[in-house]
Amino acid sequence: MDTEQRKNEIKDAYLELGRAGTMYDQMITYSTKLGGYLNKMVWGFTREENDQWLTKALGAIPADFSGRLLEVPVGTGVLTMPVYQRLPDAEIICMDYSENMMKNAESKAGTFHLENVTFRQGDVGEIPYEDESFDLVLTLNGLHAFPDKEAAFRELCRVLRPGGIFCGTLYIRGETEKTDWWIRNVHEKKGFFTPPYETKESLKERLEAQYSSVEVDSVRSLGIFRCIK
Repeated sequence: MDTEQRKNEIKDAYLELGRAGTMYDQMITYSTKLGGYLNKMVWGFTREENDQWLTKALGAIPADFSGRLLEVPVGTGVLTMPVYQRLPDAEIICMDYSENMMKNAESKAGTFHLENVTFRQGDVGEIPYEDESFDLVLTLNGLHAFPDKEAAFRELCRVLRPGGIFCGTLYIRGETEKTDWWIRNVHEKKGFFTPPYETKESLKERLEAQYSSVEVDSVRSLGIFRCIK
């Protein structure tokens, strides 16, 4: 299967899962008219920009990855379960503090009959695994929500082996005025996001202090990174 066909199949899975899922699923996958409207209202993404950040973020996972992968937080699993379906030789552990989120993700894993994916409740500030336990650590749209960000960055680095990949996304301030307003006036008050937040520059500096190779990109207010330890 070529790369373009693989991308299209994953995109089709997003649309199917998103339409059947929560409003968050619909928004993050741009899979319904209302979901797309909310996405554009908060993040300012067009459908093409939404596809762009998903491709950049999940493209950091090698197509033939067969090592040990930790995803934290897994959230509803709407973005990653279609990708994991194409990694049959990998050992994948999905962690989240919320039992409700994990139930959503487990249901999606069941849709794809994923036997190499396991779920565990846990706190990113105290990850229940040994040092250097994973070949790849993935965190999508979670770091901006964690209250103790210092502990989160430290723990995510601790469990990654030397030479391993750390990749993911997070909100970065100062890029899109409308998104900054939504985060400050709505998401923080609902407890979805917790300050302080990184800028694109501060994120790069932070990661360069922990990793040997760092790439930081962005689509509007979403920072996208790929690091090698």
